[in-house]
Amino acid sequence: MLFQYDVARPGQDELVRLYWQELGGDATEDSQEFSNKLALGTISHLDEIDKLIKERAENWRISRMAVVDRNILRLAIYEFLYQPDTPKTVAINEALEIARRFSTFEATQFINGILDAIKRDLEANQSASTATSKPG
Repeated sequence: MLFQYDVARPGQDELVRLYWQELGGDATEDSQEFSNKLALGTISHLDEIDKLIKERAENWRISRMAVVDRNILRLAIYEFLYQPDTPKTVAINEALEIARRFSTFEATQFINGILDAIKRDLEANQSASTATSKPG
């Protein structure tokens, strides 16, 4: 869905309808609901997510990244930020599995480096805010 949205920018209702129409009836209702939540959540937070990618993708403009690669990054970062039940290392591993299947070896290394750096940034920010919020 993210690839389709990135390339064609359909409305969200149309995006979901076309995606599942094209995929066929292989996915369960729960799988569809979960996939929709991840994809539509990622789309609704693209500006925030892309800002984090830009901060860590030195010498890379998002528009110059392969469509598959930038959307793998976006999905994993959405999970970092908005799916607290998914450990960040699990989101990274899932992203790398997708990259191994749909991208290149070099892209897998690139994605791993960006996600690991953002994961560390988020954890450092969380630790800093936890330390400052404790009564002294």
